[in-house]
Amino acid sequence: MELHTAFGQALRRQRRDKKMSQEAFSNVSSRTYMSELERGLKNPTLDKIEELAATMGIHPLTLLTECFALKENQDPEEIFSRIIRELDMTWGGNVDDK
Repeated sequence: MELHTAFGQALRRQRRDKKMSQEAFSNVSSRTYMSELERGLKNPTLDKIEELAATMGIHPLTLLTECFALKENQDPEEIFSRIIRELDMTWGGNVDDK
């Protein structure tokens, strides 16, 4: 699955899970833009992903993790495990020291 398609599906699933309409995002996006995102026709910026996630009351990584789980046909737990390993390597296993 292509990345923009996976993002659109993740966005739609999260929005529907929260029982929100596309119109509920009018403070950060038009309904037309939301529709284009959900159909995989547009690619959001990082700032827009943050705004969309905040509107749904979720962390942006929740949205991105679901996106990549769909794209890679992978369990989100596997993605989390990889991210934790990679961050441990970068942060030396102790975020408090940074």
